[in-house]
Amino acid sequence: MEITNVSEYEGIAKQKLPKMVFDYYASGAEDQWTLHENRNAFSRILFRPRILIDVSKIDMATTILGFKISMPIMIAPTAMQKMAHPEGEYATARAASAAGTIMTLSSWATSSVEEVASTGPGIRFFQLYVYRDRNVVAQLVRRAERAGFKAIALTVDTPRLGRREADIKNRFTLPPFLTLKNFEGLDLGKMDEANDSGLASYVAGQIDRTLSWKDVKWLQTITKLPILVKGVLTAEDARLSIQAGAAGIIVSNHGARQLDYVPATIMALEEVVKAAQGRVPVFLDGGVRRGTDVFKALALGASGIFIGRPAMVFSLAEEDAGVRKVLQMLRDEFELTMALSGCHSLSEITLWPIGTFLSHWARL
Repeated sequence: MEITNVSEYEGIAKQKLPKMVFDYYASGAEDQWTLHENRNAFSRILFRPRILIDVSKIDMATTILGFKISMPIMIAPTAMQKMAHPEGEYATARAASAAGTIMTLSSWATSSVEEVASTGPGIRFFQLYVYRDRNVVAQLVRRAERAGFKAIALTVDTPRLGRREADIKNRFTLPPFLTLKNFEGLDLGKMDEANDSGLASYVAGQIDRTLSWKDVKWLQTITKLPILVKGVLTAEDARLSIQAGAAGIIVSNHGARQLDYVPATIMALEEVVKAAQGRVPVFLDGGVRRGTDVFKALALGASGIFIGRPAMVFSLAEEDAGVRKVLQMLRDEFELTMALSGCHSLSEITLWPIGTFLSHWARL
């Protein structure tokens, strides 16, 4: 079967991956309402395209934290990628570099920061979970900095792991031939089997539940890297992020894997953008499957989007080159959307009005 869009990779992954692995990647928390809403919410945002505009040349390049990239489509942190393909994070890093965009490496990667850095040049961010042992955190941040990573994406929505019922039923744990590579030498790289989810037990034992705004400032004392706060859904927390010195905000609900019945990220985006008032860039993570989704996020004020597990890891299940295909398909779709909307640069996208089916169009 010829793959013509990103979503089709999920069906291939379901056929190829072990059930425990596929369910881990594909599922959300509890009733999975937010998991579906992350996608469905995009469908309620409609275009108002302009016509008879010269779109023979379209520029998708942008600058993120001072780094020029080819398009505002970046790779979100996705844990344990070698469960999907032996190349795992290596393949993702190479694909991002080839596409001229940014890869974010998960703390819980099955390849270390040093191993990913060894794949060659590229702009890479490091996603950080804060462990109870702050010496472990400081050591890991410094390793990422030495390995050439350019920013820290601090995940702030996981004091405890969300109730992921598929993982409980499957007694999820990391396959025995894999480890959480960044913690391997610290005796924190193994995930023991448990009566429910091995990952939930691991998080309960290791992650610091006391994490607070003062820790965003603490991180700034141990690294010179800019810090992105990942997991913001409200105006209040956007303002606090900026007060704490964040260099950027990632609007994210953790792929709908933490608290169910929170808004889709595209629905929370505009509130956060307005609160940020242009002081720091705001990014969107969650639900993106089409180039049209990218356009909608930028039209609502995002500086760029991150695409995560459903595209990156599902595509890895198909083949090593799958991630490259995903990035190329999204790039092509986004370029086409810009052309058909009458935009030849990213700066024009926010000038083009879009509306929701239930509100904006009802007023016309």
